[in-house]
Amino acid sequence: MRLWWLRVFALTQKELLQFSRDMILVVAVAWFFIGEVYVAGSGVKMELINAPVVIMDHDRSEASRDWASQLKAPYYKVLGYVNSQQEAYDLLDKGEVIAIFDIPADFEKRLLLGQKTSIQLELDASNIIIGNLANSYSSLMNAEFNQKWMLKTMKIVDAETIQAPMVELRQKIYYNPEGKATWFMPISEMMTVITLLALFLPAAMIVREKERGTIEQLTVAPLTPFQILFPKILAVEIIILLGVAVSVLGVVGAVFQVPFRGSLILFFFVTMVYIYAVSGLGLFIASVSRNLGQALMVSFMVLMPMMLLSGAWTPKEAMPEFQQYLVVLSPLSYYIDMGYSIILKGATIQLIWWPLLQLFALGSILFWLGLIQFNRQLK
Repeated sequence: MRLWWLRVFALTQKELLQFSRDMILVVAVAWFFIGEVYVAGSGVKMELINAPVVIMDHDRSEASRDWASQLKAPYYKVLGYVNSQQEAYDLLDKGEVIAIFDIPADFEKRLLLGQKTSIQLELDASNIIIGNLANSYSSLMNAEFNQKWMLKTMKIVDAETIQAPMVELRQKIYYNPEGKATWFMPISEMMTVITLLALFLPAAMIVREKERGTIEQLTVAPLTPFQILFPKILAVEIIILLGVAVSVLGVVGAVFQVPFRGSLILFFFVTMVYIYAVSGLGLFIASVSRNLGQALMVSFMVLMPMMLLSGAWTPKEAMPEFQQYLVVLSPLSYYIDMGYSIILKGATIQLIWWPLLQLFALGSILFWLGLIQFNRQLK
C-alpha cells in the first residue's frame, strides 16, 4: 500500500515539475488569479457611470433647465444641447450618446397651468444592461423632479412638514449593505478562473502525454489507470489552490476589502472538492479527444453551458423550466452558492453539507466515467 501511494506522489511531483518548467503557462495562471480578478473588480461596474447623453430643449425655460439639472454626475455625462432631431439621431447612430432627452416647447407652460406634460426619452438599448440602467435612473430622476415641482407649487419648503399619511419603506440589507460591485465581481471572476483552469489543465496534461507518446510508456509501467490519472488531479489541485490563496488574500481581501466572514479552511475545502469535480470532467474530455485542439473545442462546448446554467448571471428561477432541471448538472452552480455563502454570509459546514455532498458525488461520477473511458482506450 505504501508503494502504491509512493507511485502516486512521484507522478504528482512529475506533473508539478513539468508545469513549473513551462514558464508561459506559469505566467498565464498567475495572471488569471491576479490580473483577471483585479480587472474584473476594478473595471466592471454594475451602476450607471458617466452615461453620455444630449438634451434637445425646445422650451428653453427655467423649468426645463431645472429638469435638465437633475442629470447629475457621476451617473450622466451631459455632452450638451442639440437643436435638431437629425443632429441628435446622428449622435445616437454613431454610438456617441446612449440617450436623447427631448423637452417639448410648452413644457413650463403646461406645468404652470397644472396640466400633464411629457419628455421623450430616446434610448440606445443595443447594450441591454446599460439601456435598462439608464431607463431606471431616468425614471427615478423624473420622479424626484415631480416631487420638487409639486412642493414648489404648494409653496412647501420641506416635504416632511406635510401632515399626510405616507408609507415609509425601511430597508435592512444583509451581506452587502452598500451594494458594492467590488464585493461581487472579484469573487465571481475568481470562480470563473478556477472553473477554466480545472477543466483545461488536466485535459491538456493527458492530451499532451498522448501527442508526445509518453502515455504508452506509462501504460507499460506497473501502474493502474487510477494511478496514472489521479496524480494529474492532485497536481491541478495544488496549482489552483495556490492561485486561490494568492487571489483571496492578495486581491479580493487586500485590494477590494471584501470581508471574509466564514472559515477560510472551509472555503478551501469546498474549492478542493469543486476542482476535483471539474477536473474529472476534464479527464473525461481528454479521454475522448485525440489532440489538444479537440480537447479545447470540447472543453469550450462544455464550459459555456456550465457557466450559463450556474445561476451566476441569471437566477435559476428566471430560466425556462426545462433548464432549471439541468442546473443540477452544473458543478459551478453548487460552488457559487457555497462560495458566496461562506465568504459573505459566514456559512458553516452545517448549512452547506448537502450541496457539498452532491458536488462530491457529481465529481466522482465524472472522474469514474473518465477513468472507464481511459481504461477502455488502453485495452
